[in-house]
Amino acid sequence: MSDRHQRTIAFTLNGRRVRASVATHETILEVLQRDFGLFGARESCGQGLCGCCTVLVDGTAVSGCLYLAAFVDDADIVTVEGLSRGAELHPIQRAFVEKTGFQCGFCTPGVILMTKELLGRYPHPTDEEIRHYLSGNLCRCAAYPDIIEAVKRAAELMDPATLTNPGPRRHGDTET
Repeated sequence: MSDRHQRTIAFTLNGRRVRASVATHETILEVLQRDFGLFGARESCGQGLCGCCTVLVDGTAVSGCLYLAAFVDDADIVTVEGLSRGAELHPIQRAFVEKTGFQCGFCTPGVILMTKELLGRYPHPTDEEIRHYLSGNLCRCAAYPDIIEAVKRAAELMDPATLTNPGPRRHGDTET
């Protein structure tokens, strides 16, 4: 391939500044896997319909199988691998483990990243808001009830009020 179809980009990947030489037609998913060995996001449908390839670009969930790598020049990219800090899982990851919000795990990275975006916008989502927001993430194992419970638990774990008050309380709960 000629150099005119190649471009060097620089971006922040999971908190670290990186560079990559990309072809103009390559997707961010291809670059993440080839250049950085990050395989949490997976290509399943190849059409941006299933959510398995979800990555966050400047805080917004995108389909990595469709999003051109050239567009992430100077962006902040977060993959599921970038959520944890060493051995310490992110609260969303802990909630998915605690509530078994996964079965085979194929869709889980995309669901977790979509949950991160959801909770950033709606810290106390209702079940309906969770269903609506995650409707683009398909789970072939049909772990949907556990996923909803995991998202609600993640909201509790990420809410500063629940860190100082004993017991899980949700928005709208009344004291008994």
